[in-house]
Amino acid sequence: MIHRIVFLALLVLPFTSQAHDPTQHAKANVPAIAAEAKPAVAAVDAFSSALQAGDLKRAGTWLADDVLILESGGAEHSKAEYLGGHATHDAELLKDAHVQLKQRTAQATGDLAWVGSESELHATKDGKPLTVLSTETMVLKRGKAGWRIVHIHWSSRTKR
Repeated sequence: MIHRIVFLALLVLPFTSQAHDPTQHAKANVPAIAAEAKPAVAAVDAFSSALQAGDLKRAGTWLADDVLILESGGAEHSKAEYLGGHATHDAELLKDAHVQLKQRTAQATGDLAWVGSESELHATKDGKPLTVLSTETMVLKRGKAGWRIVHIHWSSRTKR
């Protein structure tokens, strides 16, 4: 666990100086995906597509066995824990939703990558339209089988 925290700090530090730079806001709608991160982004997209399709077995192929998933103050500490519980709820929510990607940033260094996404989800709940603003961060590690997701952090709120 400590190595993940240190890794995340080292991965994010070079980019935090840009986060508060007012000149960067003019570029807010420009995708910032580094070329070396594109295969990791493809893995994130494959995971998300499988989850939305309700194919939890296929979604699970993109997760590391020891993936850490944080959402709404809760945590799943493994692929088995997530797929055996919360993944079913996520797939059900996404099943009929229209997901509109608004912004994405991705970087890769060696065998580690992170992908940050901002999306708007349009769905129906109790017969009423629902729009949810969602942010996600996925950290991936490249191994013999390719890129696998080792950490996910999801955050969302209803659009008003």
